[in-house]
Amino acid sequence: MPMSGSVDSLCRINCDPHSLPPAFTSSLRTPSPCTVKPQAVTIAEDVSGMPALCRPVSEGGVGFDARLNMSIPDKWIQLLKHTRDEHWRMHDIVAALCNRRYTEASIGYAESHDQALVGDQTVAFRLMGAEMYSGMSALMEPNEVVARGIALHKMIRLVTMALGGEGWLNFMGNEFGHPEWIDFPRDGNGWSHHYCRRQWSLADTTHLRYKFLQAWDAAMMRLDEHYGFLSSPHQWVTHMDEQEQVLVFERGPLVFVFNWSPFANYEGYRVAVPNPGKWRVALDSDAWDFGGMGQVGHDVDHFSDPEPAGTSRDRQQSIRVLAPSRTAIVYYNADTHTHWQQQQQPEAEQQQQQQQQEQEHGHGHGHSLQGLAPAATQTAGGLSLGSGDEQTEPLY
Repeated sequence: MPMSGSVDSLCRINCDPHSLPPAFTSSLRTPSPCTVKPQAVTIAEDVSGMPALCRPVSEGGVGFDARLNMSIPDKWIQLLKHTRDEHWRMHDIVAALCNRRYTEASIGYAESHDQALVGDQTVAFRLMGAEMYSGMSALMEPNEVVARGIALHKMIRLVTMALGGEGWLNFMGNEFGHPEWIDFPRDGNGWSHHYCRRQWSLADTTHLRYKFLQAWDAAMMRLDEHYGFLSSPHQWVTHMDEQEQVLVFERGPLVFVFNWSPFANYEGYRVAVPNPGKWRVALDSDAWDFGGMGQVGHDVDHFSDPEPAGTSRDRQQSIRVLAPSRTAIVYYNADTHTHWQQQQQPEAEQQQQQQQQEQEHGHGHGHSLQGLAPAATQTAGGLSLGSGDEQTEPLY
């Protein structure tokens, strides 16, 4: 039976079991890497969406820990190539990011290694094009192309990380918007090594705007380290407004507010929150540290009101926020959590407190899970979810 990707073609009796590659079927007969080395994580590069691919062999699955969510980078390429961003639909973005099987972990990523190879373009180059060679100086105001490109690059990466799976994947300089392609030595390029490189120095050059994208990527990592939203099973989309182009969702203890509109700033925008209390900004793509305009106050306390908000209408508390155009703002409950940049206790002091707690309770803290988190168990409201590269000289 031809492989169509539908559930019928994968589960019915006339499905060809030999369609599984040998690497997959061998995992059913031999010990998995996780059996030999418990810390190992196995990830399947699978586009079919085959059920039980990431369930244990003991359950009749293939036994992988997670699959690459390969449809996500394809969706961003489709939008960037064929749709003006003022026409992007929130439902389409959410559906693409959340299109994964219940209880089977996925790895989200915004662009693949194929886009960095010769003949294709990275997300950054599709957004900014040739302006990346002349308009990335941080010593002057960015032009409209660069300002739009940097803003959308940050938003695309954060929404993919926060809503696209239980893991996050980078590729070869994408974290700071590397503009050029990779071309390995071959007969077609005269066995040249010129583009067989990544210019990591771009992110370390203080007068170039690549440093802002690098800082944003580091902040996303720190955000997850502190709040653990990727490992949280809680994921809930509370608001999708197609006309205003606003997307609001919860992941872990955080509330994410995305304003994709190229034109509109929303002041006093009512956003649903899961719990009452005092909410503050945890991360702001418009902050000066990330090349933004610094329009949102980070020392502002947003006190919740007992009033529903959002299109899902399943939250009884809400806050009012400022949502500037083309920004992503993340909020945390200051009554229950600290800011991720808050100074941490010295390591020795933390160890001393931990030992004291263990002595008081007579035992340690128990088993700590390693590797990937379980797949998200709550999903989007209302949804069933589980080359123009002719530059020949080095940059700058």
